Amino acid sequence: MWIKVAIVAIVLAVLVAAVLAFGSWRWQARTEALVARLEAGVVPAQVASTGPEALAALPAPVRRYLDLVLPAERAPIERVRIEHTGTFDMGGAAPNWRPFTSVQEVRTYRPGFVWDARIGMAPGLRAFVHDAYVAGEGALRATLAGLFTVMEQPGTPELAQGEALRYLAETPWYPSALLPGHGITWEPLDDDRAVAELDDGDVVVRLTFAFGDDGLVAGVHADARYREVAGEQVATPWAGRFWDYHGAMAARWCPGPDRGRGGVAATGRDASVLARHDRAHRVRRIPVTRREHGVTAP
Repeated sequence: MWIKVAIVAIVLAVLVAAVLAFGSWRWQARTEALVARLEAGVVPAQVASTGPEALAALPAPVRRYLDLVLPAERAPIERVRIEHTGTFDMGGAAPNWRPFTSVQEVRTYRPGFVWDARIGMAPGLRAFVHDAYVAGEGALRATLAGLFTVMEQPGTPELAQGEALRYLAETPWYPSALLPGHGITWEPLDDDRAVAELDDGDVVVRLTFAFGDDGLVAGVHADARYREVAGEQVATPWAGRFWDYHGAMAARWCPGPDRGRGGVAATGRDASVLARHDRAHRVRRIPVTRREHGVTAP
């Protein structure tokens, strides 16, 4: 009898493994299709270099920032591959942080990205998530193990607006995209802030960048970014902050009304990520050694 039980258990394990492998393969095919669409939209940016002439007309804090982070006379960044590791709040009445890893492909002109994430739900079970902005359209879909769709938002103008804001907010990971010629124009506010406007055809978004005493981007803020609340798209103030540029660079995002330093709202939910740049403008995943309030930090 025990032999029969063992055989049944082995057969079931093989079947489960085969189903999970099929789900992973099918999801990977969808990811590759999204990235292929992203790549198909690439055109040459209308800026030749990152030298002084490219910075001259920019607002003072933007000019200081780009002068700090861009090598002189280097060709602008066109393609970026980012790896993230951290924790993600799945929502609900109480915080529900889950470990995640992801790979993100970014193209800076035409602007867009594909975020492919794996979020741990239970031992051996992961949610697969696509969050993307491709050819002026947003995409957001989540499945269990790449097999069963548990959430999918239609490609509405509101979703495209939200994804374009995410692209713009993450430009500190590919800062040459903030140069003129990438569809971005700048409006000065004061000595430490400026507004970037991204014009991508039918999608136009504005984001305020705040710069710290060191000249680097300290945070970003949008007056309204759409998110789904009880099945409805609701325009919500949205903010993010950056820190630790000298080792790892971490970013924290949250919706909420707080416009204060760091832009972190007490009632907001955020996803924290941890990443580090290398010389090829590729971002490597690095281990998390400390956790603080759900935010991974080195």
